Amino acid sequence: MNRFLLAAYPKDYRDRQGEEVLGCLSEAYPGRSWPPPREALALLRAGATARARAACENTSRPWWLEGVHLTALVLAALALVPYLQDVWHWALRIDPADHSVGFHHAGWFPWAQSAETQTRFLPYGLLPLICLVALVRGLRWIALPASAAMLMAGSGIAGSTLFGDEGVMGVGYYGLGAPLRSDDLVLSGLLLLACTVLAVHRPSPLRRRSYGWLVPAAAALFVAGSLHFTSTDPRFQLGQFAVEAAALTAAWALTAAAGDYRWLVPVAAFAVVRGEAIVNQPYLADSLPGNTVLLCLVLPIPLLAVTAQRRRKRTT
Repeated sequence: MNRFLLAAYPKDYRDRQGEEVLGCLSEAYPGRSWPPPREALALLRAGATARARAACENTSRPWWLEGVHLTALVLAALALVPYLQDVWHWALRIDPADHSVGFHHAGWFPWAQSAETQTRFLPYGLLPLICLVALVRGLRWIALPASAAMLMAGSGIAGSTLFGDEGVMGVGYYGLGAPLRSDDLVLSGLLLLACTVLAVHRPSPLRRRSYGWLVPAAAALFVAGSLHFTSTDPRFQLGQFAVEAAALTAAWALTAAAGDYRWLVPVAAFAVVRGEAIVNQPYLADSLPGNTVLLCLVLPIPLLAVTAQRRRKRTT
């Protein structure tokens, strides 16, 4: 199990010092395959820091291109989240019955049809999922048409019988963001812009991440689909809030460790998308005052910029 902790470090580090780290752990905790929780957490934190610094030391791609790539990954994941259950049920042909996502065109299943409902051919959530997988694997020419199809579906150009004409409805989770529906063109528009930049900038190949990066998405699909969690469920909303808060904290920690501006780009895009949804749909944000929420979304941007600048000053 100690080798599992070692996987948090970059490959070059594991090749140079991996056996030494394993030897130290064996000497410090003889007979144990897993160190105490505090030590394990310290190793994971050190591994994440080492990965961040190794990524910044790689000059084959400019930092802003890496930031745009991270932005596209964040936006694709954000667009997929409300439709996790819908994609899972469509893929496995499961009838969610009363747990169906709130579409006017709820699906291609026979039970989805009614007097005023036509059948969708595909779930809308399939588009951000394809885009997410393509971006993880660095396949820019697959991510670009998938993001363009998202924009077309949200604007109604693709027709209402292909992906449906609505999206997830309901109040925002704890006031921190109104639901991002398929017809919210700011999210899909920014994602299309990011994918276009990645496709146009040809000199630098995109980073190809391992399929392990898709494990959280697969786990989320399984949990939301098997437990019939929709985005209006309080448990779903609490989980999404925890994940987004943890992601913002991780962005700050990585910026403090590496002194790089790349994580500022996706944080700014996240703030724009969430802020626009709150401004245009204030009646859907139910818990906190809108100004408080907007302040919470905007504050991380200057915080990350100042953190990166201070880190750079200390290293020069």
